[in-house]
Amino acid sequence: MEKEYGKYELSDIQQDHHNNQLSARHEHLIREVLPDSIGQELELEAGDVLLEVNGEKIEDIFDYQFLIADASVVLLIRKPDGEEWELEIEKDEEEDIGLVFENSLMDEYHSCRNKCMFCFIDQMPKGMRETLYFKDDDSRLSFLQGNYVTLTNMSDSDIERIIRYHLAPINISVHTTNPELRCRMLSNRFAGEALKKIERLYEAGIPMNGQIVLCKGVNDGEELRRSIEDLLRYAPCMQSVSVVPVGLTKYREGLYPLEPFCQEDAREILAIIHHYQTIAFERFQMHFIHASDEWYMLAEEELPEAERYDGYVQYENGVGMVRMFRDDFLEALEQCEPGTQKQKVTMVTAKLIYPTICWAAELLMTKYPNIEIQVIGIVNHFFGEQITVAGLLTATDILEQLQGIDLGDRVVLPAAVLKADEAVFLDDISLEDFQKALQVPAYIVKSNGMGFIQAITGDRPEESAGCGIQPDSVRCRYKEREDE
Repeated sequence: MEKEYGKYELSDIQQDHHNNQLSARHEHLIREVLPDSIGQELELEAGDVLLEVNGEKIEDIFDYQFLIADASVVLLIRKPDGEEWELEIEKDEEEDIGLVFENSLMDEYHSCRNKCMFCFIDQMPKGMRETLYFKDDDSRLSFLQGNYVTLTNMSDSDIERIIRYHLAPINISVHTTNPELRCRMLSNRFAGEALKKIERLYEAGIPMNGQIVLCKGVNDGEELRRSIEDLLRYAPCMQSVSVVPVGLTKYREGLYPLEPFCQEDAREILAIIHHYQTIAFERFQMHFIHASDEWYMLAEEELPEAERYDGYVQYENGVGMVRMFRDDFLEALEQCEPGTQKQKVTMVTAKLIYPTICWAAELLMTKYPNIEIQVIGIVNHFFGEQITVAGLLTATDILEQLQGIDLGDRVVLPAAVLKADEAVFLDDISLEDFQKALQVPAYIVKSNGMGFIQAITGDRPEESAGCGIQPDSVRCRYKEREDE
């Protein structure tokens, strides 16, 4: 495929090399100029290169956004023929200029320097998409996309820029506040020292969220208690901390010998978390420390009520997804009029959320007695049976386990099985090819209650018919590993 930018005509490989060269010089290729924007009025075009803003080189998107927020802005632009334009702009403060850059971060992504004993990427089989093996540890993505960072890849100047621009919230993969244990868990001798950066962010009033990936016999028990108590010192600036169980695939040869948690373990961990929730609420009127949904499923304990999730601040880390779905589903079901349509629908889901989907299906069939819903819980053979979330189901596993089953009028799948921006499964099978193999329509539904009901009943909005993804007010970006 050829890309064309003004007088540039470069292959994909040449374009990537060209972009890296520009980024190294802090020069930024403009991919698009938005219609009816200041940039369009100035006759800027795709293929132009931004050299400076207000006489300063731009390191990344944060420098750019900070500098163009002024009412008076001077851009230095290089046109494809080499001519340089200096453009003086008078505008409203915070008004955007309308430039979209080839690299949205306007810099190279910072990769992870750690070798964590629990790293999920190290547990993936070979031969998958190259992008799935990239380990990011970029503080800028923490702000832009909600990614969690270990702080080991963050320099003093990075901290100063966060404080200067007041980038927030910063999401931190803490795992433990024991410096020596953190060095061992991350296989990085600087990992313990990096914890001091939390103190600097706290002193500067930068809102933070934390995450603890719990490993059995490593950072649980008394170590978990220590971590929670230490992090509570930073509340309410530290807004929340989630505790999630380590994900273990079958591809762990040569890696640290971690074991899965059992029901008794889950109950002990929940007891610790609930104890500190009570303390945090008394001090700060927030629950602060949150258990991901997996712990409640494993412990076979009732989920907390909605109020305990503090506005679902850790939703995208797998905390409260099931509770939100349950409550939203019940509310949506009350709004629906009973129907008489007769059909058979197959709902595909992962083992973790299987009981909840069965519960919803029973209630739905009560209201729609002529609809038959069969719920199929897919076992993850691709990564191993310990992986029970929908975000890591492959088309191959789904197709194999649906063979020989009367699927009825359609199959309904959660949106988590597809890439966020493309109708492709984790194993690179497209939704179109998946449907051809099934020989029945496949509906994709996000996690909101009304979308679920409409996908089952077939009463779908015009714009979402066929294989489209249902509209959803809740952002569901809990990484590929953690979506339910």
